[in-house]
Amino acid sequence: QVQLVESGGNSVQAGGSLKLSCRASGYSSSRNYCIGWFRQSPGKEREGLAGMVRGYRSTFYGASFEGRFTISQDNYENMLYLQMDTLKPEDTAIYYCAAASGSWARVDGACRNLDVGQFDYWGQGTQVTVSS
Repeated sequence: QVQLVESGGNSVQAGGSLKLSCRASGYSSSRNYCIGWFRQSPGKEREGLAGMVRGYRSTFYGASFEGRFTISQDNYENMLYLQMDTLKPEDTAIYYCAAASGSWARVDGACRNLDVGQFDYWGQGTQVTVSS
């Protein structure tokens, strides 16, 4: 059972930066994982921001997020990060770390699609508030 704990959420001014962290535990050595970031604003559906297969360098981004957001991982420390730059008020949301597990095809697809329904494990979320 994978457990995910996010941290780093805060209130910032527009134009500022934040780096979110996600500490993972419970990975199985026999399974593949896509690990990613999602967010949900009040009244909106949860949307995929970025993902990467655990232990690999390739990164995948949701539409319009590449450039301002950068995902990275420290596989040895079981940490996932999201660097967010040039933040805007519309970035205000709860940010979630998530993981999809299974075959290579499944996790590769989860990372490419960043579809909420393809992810099996979720953190509790961390609040990001951007003021103008």
